[in-house]
Amino acid sequence: MADDPRTQPGKILIGKSDKYEYLTLALGNRHGLVTGATGTGKTVTLQVLAEGFSNSGTAVFAADVKGDLSGIAAPGDSKPPFVQRAKDIGLEYAPDRFPVVFWDVFGEQGHPIRATISEMGPLLVSRLLELNETQEGVLNIAFRIADEQKYLLLDMKDLRSMLQYLADNASTLTTQYGNIAPATIGTIQRQLLVLENQGATKFFGEPALDISDFIKTDRDGRGVINVLAADKLMRSPKLYATFLLWMLSELFETLPEVGDAAQPKLVFFFDEAHLLFDNAPKSLMTAIEQVVRLIRSKGVGVYFVTQNPLDVPDVVLGQLGNRAQHALRAFTPRDQKAVKAAAETFRQNPAFDTSAVITQLGVGEALVSMLEGKGTPEIVSRTLIAPPGSRVGPISPEERKAIVDSSSLRGKYETTIDRESAFEMLQVRAAGKTTGNAPVEANAGGGGGIFGKIEDMLGGVLGGGSSSAPAGKGRQRMSTGEMIVKSAAQSAARSLGTQITRAILRGVLGGLTGSKK
Repeated sequence: MADDPRTQPGKILIGKSDKYEYLTLALGNRHGLVTGATGTGKTVTLQVLAEGFSNSGTAVFAADVKGDLSGIAAPGDSKPPFVQRAKDIGLEYAPDRFPVVFWDVFGEQGHPIRATISEMGPLLVSRLLELNETQEGVLNIAFRIADEQKYLLLDMKDLRSMLQYLADNASTLTTQYGNIAPATIGTIQRQLLVLENQGATKFFGEPALDISDFIKTDRDGRGVINVLAADKLMRSPKLYATFLLWMLSELFETLPEVGDAAQPKLVFFFDEAHLLFDNAPKSLMTAIEQVVRLIRSKGVGVYFVTQNPLDVPDVVLGQLGNRAQHALRAFTPRDQKAVKAAAETFRQNPAFDTSAVITQLGVGEALVSMLEGKGTPEIVSRTLIAPPGSRVGPISPEERKAIVDSSSLRGKYETTIDRESAFEMLQVRAAGKTTGNAPVEANAGGGGGIFGKIEDMLGGVLGGGSSSAPAGKGRQRMSTGEMIVKSAAQSAARSLGTQITRAILRGVLGGLTGSKK
C-alpha cells in the first residue's frame, strides 16, 4: 500500500505517538542509543530497527546476548499482544522473516569468527589481559620486534613464543627497546593462561574474518542481519567487549570514506554496552570516542543498547543522535540521577514532564527522539513501539542448524588454518636452522587508506572482492577447499600489506591513541 506507514521511502517506522515516528535513513549513521530497565522492551525495539534497516538494504550486525534475537530469522507467530499493538498503531500485523547469518566465536551456534593477534593489536590485547602500563609497554615491544623480525603473530602460541623470546634475550633487547623484566613477562604469560581458560584460543587464528562478509544483501535486496551468538561469550565480559570493539576498529580501518550517503552500509548494535566502558583506561576511552566520531563517514551507524544512559560516557553520549528511552525505575538515588540525566538529554516536549514519564512507561512504550532535517533532534514523544514482523524469542536449535547449513558462507571459516608463524619460526631459530623460505611479513587486517591501496594492488591476483561489488549474480558457489585456499591467500595479502604500515598504524586504535614502543 502506498500509504502504509511501514513503506515510506527513506524512513524506518519506529512506532506511533500522536503521529508516526520514523528514523530517517540518511541520518542512520549518526548513531543511536536504546536504553531502559530489564523487561521494558529494549530487545523488541532493537529488532524493529534491525528489520527496518534490513528492509531498506542496509546490513546489520547485532550481538544476541540472551538468544532472543535469533527469532528474527523466522516469521512472527501472530501473538495476541503484537496483533493488538499493531491494531492500536493503525497497522495490520504482517509476519515476516529476514535474511540472517549466524556467527559464534566458539563455532557452536554459527560460523566461527577469528582474528589474528596482530589484527587485534597491543592496545586491545592489553585490555583483554588487564595489563598495567608497564606490562602493556613490554607487550608493545613484543609486537614491535615481531614486525621487525617478520614473525607472524596469528594465535596464542605465537604470542607465547614471542614473549618467551623476549625473556630469553632480555639482556640484549633492553638496551634498544627498554627494560624487559622477567617478572613482567611471567605476569603476561599468566594472564594469557586465564584468557585461554575463557576460550579465547578459539578466537585467535585463521582464517580471519573478512569484514565484507558482513555487508551483503539477499536476492530481494534486503540487508543481511548478522547475529552473533553471545550468550556463552558473555561469561567473559572483557572478551565480549574487546571483540566487538575490535570489529568496530576493523570496519573503520577497512571501509572507504563515503561521506553522507542516502543510508548506512552497515548498522552495528552493541548490546550490554556498559561492558565496553567499565574500567577502561583513558587511552582506550579516547580511542573509542574517536572511532565512534569518525566511523560514520565510513557509512556505519553504531547503536548502543544498555540499561542506563549513565553507562555511556558523555563524550560518546553526545554523538548518539537517534534515541529510544524505555522505562527506568527510580528506587535509589542513583536511579533518580539516571532518570534525570536521561530526561535532560532530550529536546523537551511541553506536553509532559519527561522525568516523570520515564518512570511511567509501560512495556513496549518508549520516549523517542530521532534526528530530523539537518541532523537536529526531534521533540521527544511518548511512543508505542511497532511490533516486529519476525518472531519474538529464540528459534529452535534445529531451525538454527538448518540456516547455518544452507548459508553461502558454509565452509569458509569452519576449518582452522595453521600456517608457519612466530611459533614455528622461533623454534627453527632456537635450533639454529633456517627454513629456506623468503621471510613472511607480519600479519594484520586489511583496511582503508594505505592498507586498502595495498590490497587493491593484490586483489586482481588473489581474486579478492570488495564489499561494494555486486552481490554474486551468476557466480558459482565455491567448494569448501576453494574457500579455504582463497581465505588463506587473502590472509597472506593482508599480511604483506600491513607490514609496510604497521610501525605507523598499529591497527586503528593504536594509530588513534599512539601505541607505546
